[in-house]
Amino acid sequence: MSMKSIPLLPLLFLPLSPCFAAESAFGPTVPNATPAPTPSPEGMVWVPGGEYSMGSDKRCESLCDLSGVAVDAAPIHRVYVDGFWMDKTEVTNAQWAKFVAATGYKTIAEIAPTKEEFPTAPPENLVAGSTVFAPTPHKVALNNYFQWWTYEKGADWRHPTGPGSSIEGKENYPVVQVAYPDAVAYAKWAGKRLPTEAEWEFAARGGKAG
Repeated sequence: MSMKSIPLLPLLFLPLSPCFAAESAFGPTVPNATPAPTPSPEGMVWVPGGEYSMGSDKRCESLCDLSGVAVDAAPIHRVYVDGFWMDKTEVTNAQWAKFVAATGYKTIAEIAPTKEEFPTAPPENLVAGSTVFAPTPHKVALNNYFQWWTYEKGADWRHPTGPGSSIEGKENYPVVQVAYPDAVAYAKWAGKRLPTEAEWEFAARGGKAG
């Protein structure tokens, strides 16, 4: 199947680096003029694709305490993507629950890491969980995002911020605590796929450069 005919799902989460390239290094975004194919899939929007400047400048490394954050995104380069369909909204808790009920799937956050995977980790740390946003009690520099994320034992899609939290009454909220392999499994079940990095970045730019 061609790229144009495969519906897409947006990524369920995207941790962002605080590094940004100089806007002057980017060329213009040139969207395709090709109209959207018909009929349109329910709940999806057509992203026309086109040519744009992808990546980041090596100079933004100086803005980050985390060495190597921007290396894999440099240099800025021109990329062309075909048009594609993408879900209008993120996958909801209700949609994810339907997937789990149909397949019995367990997310990575629900499975305890093993000693084989992390041989140097103490046993008390080999507990299922995930990272949650943890606001700092005071102002901090924005050049190290590890300062406001913490690992919470027992955090998963049913318990977004850890034991005691719940998605009750939040069925239409976006599902969280879902890792990339989990998202791939859901997309396959739904008869879709995740966007490529180039497609995601094109859609996220919304026709803008930089």
